[in-house]
Amino acid sequence: MNPTTTAEVATREGDLRIALLLGLANWFLFLDHIPHNAVSELTLRNFGFSGATDLFVFVGGYAATLICARLTLERGFLVAATRIFKRVWQLYAAYIVLFVIYIELISYVAARTAAPEIISEFNITGFIDHPIRTLIYGLFLQAKPLNLDVLQLFIVLMAVQPIVVLGLLRLPNLTLAASVAVYAAAHIFDWNLSAYPDGRWYFNPFCWQLLFVMGGWCGLVGKRYERLIGAMQRMPALRAAALLYLLFALTIVSSGNIPALARIMPESLVDTFLADDREHIAPHRILHFLALAFLFTLLVPRDWPRLRSYALQPIIKCGEEWLAVFCAGVFLSFAAHLVLITGPNSLAMQVVVSVAGILAMTAVAYYVSWSKQQDYKSAVGAQS
Repeated sequence: MNPTTTAEVATREGDLRIALLLGLANWFLFLDHIPHNAVSELTLRNFGFSGATDLFVFVGGYAATLICARLTLERGFLVAATRIFKRVWQLYAAYIVLFVIYIELISYVAARTAAPEIISEFNITGFIDHPIRTLIYGLFLQAKPLNLDVLQLFIVLMAVQPIVVLGLLRLPNLTLAASVAVYAAAHIFDWNLSAYPDGRWYFNPFCWQLLFVMGGWCGLVGKRYERLIGAMQRMPALRAAALLYLLFALTIVSSGNIPALARIMPESLVDTFLADDREHIAPHRILHFLALAFLFTLLVPRDWPRLRSYALQPIIKCGEEWLAVFCAGVFLSFAAHLVLITGPNSLAMQVVVSVAGILAMTAVAYYVSWSKQQDYKSAVGAQS
C-alpha cells in the first residue's frame, strides 16, 4: 500500500461527525420502529426519500472501512480479515440472542395480553406454527422478525467487508464501479435473498451494498478529492440544485399528509417517487442521500467547534457504542409499542415512551463506554 493511502486513513480517524451521524441513525431507527408514534414524524424519512437506514448503512460502511483499512496497513490483510470476521461473529451472536428472546417475549406478551395481533404484526406467525423450523431458518438469517432486518443486512455487508476494503485500497474507483454494476444487475435481474416462510429480504443486500461501499470509498479516498468536492460545494449552481432536489423530495413526501399539495402534484409523479423502494433502494433515494451529504459536509466541517459541545455528547456516545445501543433500541421499541397498545395511546404517552427510550439508549451507551474503560485499566494494570 502506498504512503498516500496510509496518510489518508490517518487523517480520517477521529472524525466526530461519524459518531454523531451513527448516534442520530440509532435514535431515528428506534423512533421509526414504534408504530403509530407521532414523535417519529421528526425522523429523516419524513423529510425526503432517504431515511435512517440509509444513514446507518452509509456511515457504518465509512467507519467499518476505516477500521479495517487501518488494520490492513498496520498489521496486514490476514489480521484485518480475522478482526472483521470477529466483529461479524459478534453481530451474528447479537442477532441470534435478539431473535430468540425477541420472539419468545412477543409470544409471551401476546398470550398474556389482549393484543394477539402483535404476533402477525411483528412477523413471527411462523414461529407459533413451526417453532423449530423457524429457529433453524433464523440461524441462516432467513426469518423476518420486524425491526431486526437492519442488523441482518449489516451482518451480510460486514461479512464481505475484507474483500471490499482490499479492493478500495488497491483499485478504489474500480471497486466502486463494480459495486454500481452489482446494484444495476440486481435491479435488472431481480436478485435478492429468500426469506422464511415466504418472500424475500426487506433490504436487498445486492442493492444496499452500494451505500455501504460508497461510505467506504468516501472514508478511504475522499481525501484525494477534497479540493474538487470543496470547489463543487462552492459553486452556487450545485448548491442550489442540491437544495432544490431536497425541497422537491420534501414536497413529494409531504403530499401524502397535506391535501393542498396532493391536489397540486400529479398523481403519477407521487406514485413513482413514493413507491415502497426499501427493498431495492431506488436511484432517486440514493441521489437524495447524496444531496444531503453534499450539503451536510458543507455546513458541518470536520473541525466544527460544536461537535465537542456538551449538548451533542449523548448522540456522539450513542454512535461510538452503536451496536449495544442498536440492540437496546430493538427491545425498547417493542416495549414502547406494548405500552401504547395496552394503555392510553395519547400524544403525551407517545412523547413519554419516545423520550424514555432515547434516555435509556443513552444510558446504555455511557455504561458500555465506562465498562470498556474499566477493562482497559485492568489490562494496563496487569501489564505494569
